[in-house]
Amino acid sequence: MKLLNYHLDDYYDNGMRDYPLALRIFYYIVIGVLFAFSKVMWRWKVENPEGLLPTGETGSVIICNHTSMAEVVSIVPHIVTTGRRVRPIMKSEFNKNPIVRWFFGRVGGIPIDRGTADMKAIRRAQHALKRGEDILIFPEGTRIRTDDQPVEVHGGFALIAQMAKADIAPMAVCGFRDITPKGTHLMRPVKTWIRVGERVSLSDAPEGLKRSARTKWVEDEAIRRMYEIRDELRHEHPGRR
Repeated sequence: MKLLNYHLDDYYDNGMRDYPLALRIFYYIVIGVLFAFSKVMWRWKVENPEGLLPTGETGSVIICNHTSMAEVVSIVPHIVTTGRRVRPIMKSEFNKNPIVRWFFGRVGGIPIDRGTADMKAIRRAQHALKRGEDILIFPEGTRIRTDDQPVEVHGGFALIAQMAKADIAPMAVCGFRDITPKGTHLMRPVKTWIRVGERVSLSDAPEGLKRSARTKWVEDEAIRRMYEIRDELRHEHPGRR
């Protein structure tokens, strides 16, 4: 890929290690700034970080609950500092803003049309996993700002994992909702927590299940573990969301 001879799709369809050198340097500068900023502002620490590391050449499908955009700003830099590349799955609505589209495309984001069988995005995620890149997905699809907000969990991540023969690493966050309290858009410094749970593999599913049933079992189990971790963190840190 040449820096001045590319299309946006090139960033979605090629490995991040193949990006132009100037762009890779830009990427690491951005990651460094976000890492330092988020560490100082939100004092996060990833518990059980080894749970994010795959055992083979295929990347991991990482799923997490979603309460704030600050989670992306914290989780992605952490993963990159371990020597890996991660591609967040983002809703295609972000691409309506040309600045956001330009930036997200160059830091590895893959857009997906929510509520549809977006096979193009699914294939891009599959190929990224095969290249050894991780995929970060927030199955809730949007930020959950209150506990009474309706939640529609999107299960396409299990299909992506099945197609790439990748494990799923469930994780959860706590405290990030408090960064921007209801009624304000100003971020404030708070303590936050990130914890990684036990990985879910397709081989964990009960024997005898057909392909679709096995995918559903993996999806349900990964979501169960994600919320179990979230509830553990909330119990350990009362009043924090």
